[in-house]
Amino acid sequence: MAGYQRLDLNEVGDVTVVRFRDQKIVEDMNIQELGQELFRLVEADRRDKLLLNFSSVDFLSSAALGKLITLDKKMKVHGGALKLSNIRPEIYEVFAITKLNRLFDIKDDEADALAAF
Repeated sequence: MAGYQRLDLNEVGDVTVVRFRDQKIVEDMNIQELGQELFRLVEADRRDKLLLNFSSVDFLSSAALGKLITLDKKMKVHGGALKLSNIRPEIYEVFAITKLNRLFDIKDDEADALAAF
């Protein structure tokens, strides 16, 4: 699990819980690194149950949303499941406006998301 600069990981049963180290996910370089790390979880580490906990995230750019969409596609190709939790209302609004709240399985908190696997 070494080598993750943008993510903190912990295992809860067979689910990998991912927390973001950055409060604001807006800079292109950081978003590229974040995407690479998220994709590596699926492709190299073969994790098939991911829960992305957004409790520490204050702001998310549209480029970061693009990485999440790609991650969702990769999870589906690998037969995995992706859930999101703890999204602040102002960020959730962006998911709702872009209709991404229909694409992603979003739960209010980590416990709800874990129970949904």
